[in-house]
Amino acid sequence: MSSVVLGEGEAGGFARFAGSLWKSGFVRKTLVLVVLALIWQAAALISAKPILFPTFTATMSALWNAILYENLLLSTWGSISVLIKGYAIAVALALVIVSLAVTSAIIREALQSLIAMFNPLPAIALLPLAMLWFGLGETSLLVVLVHAVLWPFALATLSGFDSVPETQRLVGRNYGLKGPSYVVRILIPAALPSILYGLKIGWAFAWRTLIAAELVFGVSSSSGGLGWFIFRNRNELFTDKVFAGLALVIIIGLIVEGVIFRLAERFTVRRWGMQR
Repeated sequence: MSSVVLGEGEAGGFARFAGSLWKSGFVRKTLVLVVLALIWQAAALISAKPILFPTFTATMSALWNAILYENLLLSTWGSISVLIKGYAIAVALALVIVSLAVTSAIIREALQSLIAMFNPLPAIALLPLAMLWFGLGETSLLVVLVHAVLWPFALATLSGFDSVPETQRLVGRNYGLKGPSYVVRILIPAALPSILYGLKIGWAFAWRTLIAAELVFGVSSSSGGLGWFIFRNRNELFTDKVFAGLALVIIIGLIVEGVIFRLAERFTVRRWGMQR
């Protein structure tokens, strides 16, 4: 009888442990990635065309070898360093413009018109013009990166500022806050969920624009970027390395989205009860 009770207790403990694991978002996302990797492996084995569709294990092996022997991490850092510069310039510029737009009707109309004009324009379409003006190099990339981030981030931030409750605005005015202090102490904290959303959208636009620019035009830093690594191996028909480069693009996207922005949300808007 005691062994039966002990068995039921162990089963209950295992069920609670499994339930607590299932509640973890990290565990669920890891499980999804494992399932996708298994589907990839099975599909590649069934197709049996490694030159066109390498397996997951062959891709991971190519990625590891590229990191060890082809300075792939250095190439990746070359791409990321350019992205950080363009991203920072665009975010700072958007915050200044949106802050001016909430204080002036004419600047607001001008900003909304510019967003309507340029937000639908793909950044990669501007690269030939940027290369004509600034040559083949980092400056041209920075121009298209600023364009890719500026308008969606400005739109999200302006929407966030507009959604700040009137009560919070009145509190700021009653304390005598005006100009930059009003924006920094009232509008930005109250609109932080929208600002973080705009930062995530801007990051995604910037990352895909940078890789596309390096893929199509080969524009990059002096060491060559991640897109250039994919482009070069495609020309040499090293398909496993092409997949390895694409996998690294996805991995970096997952890290930024799942770690950096997740932590930023956890220590700000989630802690303050502004987002679930």
